[in-house]
Amino acid sequence: MNEVHVLNNIEDWVKDKLHDEKSGHDWYHIYRVTSLAKEILKEEKANEFIVIAAALLHDVPDDKVTDDVEGALQEIRDMLESNGVTTVDIEAIVEIITTISFKGGTGKPLTNIEAQIVQDADRLDALGAIGIARTFQYGGAKSQAMYDPKIPVRDQMSFEEYRGGQSTSINHFYEKLLLLKDKMNTKTAVKIADKRESYMKEFLNQFFREWNGEA
Repeated sequence: MNEVHVLNNIEDWVKDKLHDEKSGHDWYHIYRVTSLAKEILKEEKANEFIVIAAALLHDVPDDKVTDDVEGALQEIRDMLESNGVTTVDIEAIVEIITTISFKGGTGKPLTNIEAQIVQDADRLDALGAIGIARTFQYGGAKSQAMYDPKIPVRDQMSFEEYRGGQSTSINHFYEKLLLLKDKMNTKTAVKIADKRESYMKEFLNQFFREWNGEA
């Protein structure tokens, strides 16, 4: 199997799948996550093919993107098989993309370095300037309020509450985004997350000053 050729095929396939996605999980998100995964790979020993393939595919079966998660997973398996990827590698890739989601903080700790790298890369794209922009894009796509002080920040959520409960885009910073730095798996990701989290905190401070009518 020519891994470079297969990864190019996967990339083209994902671009086609996500070209109309409007909730912040589009091809450009995938591109950034894959690029971040490659940066982390410079410092971590891992199976590069598995990491990059999983990074490219991680949002195709996400319930934020599709109503048919199992169908999307089967499409992934079929596509990988048609590209000559072994059954062992296919299952390794599928395991990563089905276990890295935040899920309201209910996701299980990962012990596989390949999964840890993809998870870190995905979480890093939820931080910093891009993370701020994606938060409001997703909130708008879900008809969520930008901010409402009457809606409290949720804590100790189940996955169902995280996905379906009432919240706001600003609350999302406290319910997920500002928790991510301490959940990073690799030293490289922690360093990047530290800078991006600081930027988000500065944004929130300015947001609340303006929300309260301060000059």
